[in-house]
Amino acid sequence: MEFCPECGAMMLPNNGILKCNSCGYSNEQELGDEYKVAGEIEEHESVKMLGEVDDMRSTIKETCPECGHDEAYYELKQTRSADEAPTRIFTCAKCKHTWRAYH
Repeated sequence: MEFCPECGAMMLPNNGILKCNSCGYSNEQELGDEYKVAGEIEEHESVKMLGEVDDMRSTIKETCPECGHDEAYYELKQTRSADEAPTRIFTCAKCKHTWRAYH
């Protein structure tokens, strides 16, 4: 396996020479039998972002100011400078209302 010296992408065989599909760089020397592409790789999403699936988020006993439900999902985000505490963002598990707390 060889990588493009220009952009670092993997070089693939193309008409007997190695060619970079990202930037177009090609290695002009003839290829032997060791360079073969076995098949196509299908692109698919395999990474789930935390927070997109309700069951994966952290929950806490927190009363929703909108509906009064006592369970919420929460996350911490650094919304101000790094020397200040992060902001806690809550989402009601029942009505999906979102609010924040600064501590």
